[in-house]
Amino acid sequence: MALGPAPAPAAVFPASAAAAPPMLMLPTLNFSVGQVAAVCETLEESGDVERLGRFLWSLPVAHPNCAELNKSEAVLRARALVAFHAGNFRELYRILEGHRFARGSHAKLQAMWLEAHYQEAEKLRGRPLGPVDKYRVRKKFPLPRTIWDGEQKTHCFKERTRSLLREWYLQDPYPNPTKKRELAQATGLTPTQVGNWFKNRRQRDRAAAAKNR
Repeated sequence: MALGPAPAPAAVFPASAAAAPPMLMLPTLNFSVGQVAAVCETLEESGDVERLGRFLWSLPVAHPNCAELNKSEAVLRARALVAFHAGNFRELYRILEGHRFARGSHAKLQAMWLEAHYQEAEKLRGRPLGPVDKYRVRKKFPLPRTIWDGEQKTHCFKERTRSLLREWYLQDPYPNPTKKRELAQATGLTPTQVGNWFKNRRQRDRAAAAKNR
């Protein structure tokens, strides 16, 4: 039976459990919240998303600690990861926006949030996104406060601006006036500032190349 994405993995699938490794064949009903979280973390770290999904699906609807499971960061992070890889982005967003995650989880969850929005934008536009497109997606869908430390807002904006300029520089170190205006609009800089950044970057690269000769 093919398993499609669902809002909350909860049904029981004996066939899936039979294919799981010995550690996942323990009686699920007897699993404590801590044990479920430990299995989720182990499978997440191993990168075996398929097996992680099967484990989540094996958890019964009437788990004795259902309320606690729904608050466990390890379980919620695992559900988000499975939803992301299944392309169930609506469920991913619901999970990420509905729970305040610890700072240690932010980087991974932020990457999933952004990549999901990039993929949706690419599907809508029917073409790969360029650096400016990605920047606009990030502006349109800012990171929720549940997975982002708001105190770093100014620093994050500056880093994103530099990242966008670096991405574009790798594609074209000599942008024409139209591209400069487009980059200026995307970054909040002026066309002159954009032009100066590219000029300085080219000079640094030439100096580095000369030093290595």
